Amino acid sequence: MFKNLCAGAIGVGGSTLEVAALAKKTGFGGMDLNAGEAATLLELGELDTLKRLYEQYGLVPGGFGLPVEFRRDEETFQKSLAPLPRLAKAAAAMGCFRCPTWILPFSNDLPFAENFETHRRRLKACAEILRDHGVWLGLEFVGPKTMRVGKTHEFIWNMKGMLELADAIGTGNVGLLLDCWHWYTAHGTVADILALRPEQIVYTHVNDAPAGVDVDAQVDNVRRMPGETGVIDIAGFLKALAKIGYDGPVTAEPFVPQLKELPAIEACRRTSAALDKILAQAGLA
Repeated sequence: MFKNLCAGAIGVGGSTLEVAALAKKTGFGGMDLNAGEAATLLELGELDTLKRLYEQYGLVPGGFGLPVEFRRDEETFQKSLAPLPRLAKAAAAMGCFRCPTWILPFSNDLPFAENFETHRRRLKACAEILRDHGVWLGLEFVGPKTMRVGKTHEFIWNMKGMLELADAIGTGNVGLLLDCWHWYTAHGTVADILALRPEQIVYTHVNDAPAGVDVDAQVDNVRRMPGETGVIDIAGFLKALAKIGYDGPVTAEPFVPQLKELPAIEACRRTSAALDKILAQAGLA
């Protein structure tokens, strides 16, 4: 496992060069890829400049978010699917083989079975394109009960359900984006993780939860820095990942507004220190 920086997840902006320099200065081993930038450089015959940038700063590509809008109408989905081969090709050329996305745990329009089939069909189309380039698709379940209350139709919100969707897609390159926040709010256990094969985990997020709030009352965008409160058993989460052989990115996604108010380098420093803390607690530092 390696400490990975997703700058947008902590409110940090800037060019790839600027973010890479921040990642290096603050002790990250990986950085998510801008696949669109990589695709343009590949087409210009200049992808080596981006490869050298990663190498210069001692970074490996973490992942690139699925750029397909599969949650809306069919026309929007098909239009957004069209550029995916170009992006997947460039990502693979960069050595970036992890493409995560998230799944809404409800629908106000589609009953469960119809929603499942829509997701299966659309995500299969995505996964087939990614598979052509050796890229894995990671699906994130969204665990908080507060996300489902009052919605018309409940959808997948836990690991079991998401693995069933991955199996139904059936392309052999679909696994989980496993976020310890959603694992916790979905009442997941360490045993659930230990039952997985390493290839079933494509990408991971870490963060913590506010203290003094019941698990079923937790609100998705109200989180804490990794290891800040100890509400989530992040050490157990990471130890289990290590035990099954997961060797991919560990990325903070804390949704802490104060990070956005800090200078970029300080936001990166605090995030890096939080990751160091939890990795040490898990005996992985």
